[in-house]
Amino acid sequence: MKLGFVGGGIMAEALITGIKDAGIPAEFTVGEPVAARRAALADVGITAVADNIEAISGADIVALAIKPQQLDLVASALKGKIKKDQTVLSILAGVKMHSIGLRLNHKRLIRVMPNTPAQIGQGMSVWTASADVPDAIREFVGKALGSFGEEVFVQEEKYVDMATAVSASGPAYIFRMIDAMIEGGVLLGMPADLARKLVIQTVLGSAILTRESGKHPGELAAMVTSPGGTTAAALMALEEGKFKATVMRAVKAAYDRGEELGGGK
Repeated sequence: MKLGFVGGGIMAEALITGIKDAGIPAEFTVGEPVAARRAALADVGITAVADNIEAISGADIVALAIKPQQLDLVASALKGKIKKDQTVLSILAGVKMHSIGLRLNHKRLIRVMPNTPAQIGQGMSVWTASADVPDAIREFVGKALGSFGEEVFVQEEKYVDMATAVSASGPAYIFRMIDAMIEGGVLLGMPADLARKLVIQTVLGSAILTRESGKHPGELAAMVTSPGGTTAAALMALEEGKFKATVMRAVKAAYDRGEELGGGK
């Protein structure tokens, strides 16, 4: 399978590296306008060229790995250059397949919403495809996305939009919480490196326990909370700060912004 990437950022590199490390047979060429970035990709064994048309020439899959704000400019250059038997795969946040299809005058479309932990093989990708995409391409994409984490195929594109706010933006929410917990430990007088180690393992262990136990997070929290104890006092402080409602509003804000970036189409 040959993939031509339009855009050579961190996510494109993560996808390519995951596929290569998994030993999935594939060839890659990346179109990247920034010379320094092309050099960085070359340093890790990824072929990068300045011209997007050259990058997608002969590719089975044309992967759009750009910012939503760059789509109009890129689409104007690519329109008419993508062949009918090529499949366009987009990782653009918020931009609907219908909108991409109109801009490129193309029907074979896949939309993927990955996230940054894909860089270490722990990604979460939610994806969907148009009816025109061949089974062989679907099978390859499923294996490719699974090579750097978990992947979920959904029939309805609306769930990809929701995933943008939950799993794609989600790492930033977790990073902020990790940062706050570390600073809380430092506030108590704990050395920063010790607080960092404790917090990271606590977050990692809690996530794995939630996954492996199958229990509701609220039930797991209750198991840690003794009446009148330290955890109960901490949870009260979180509730006074409207922690849960604030996180829920953050997810909704990310979703709304994604709709704005995609024009709601």
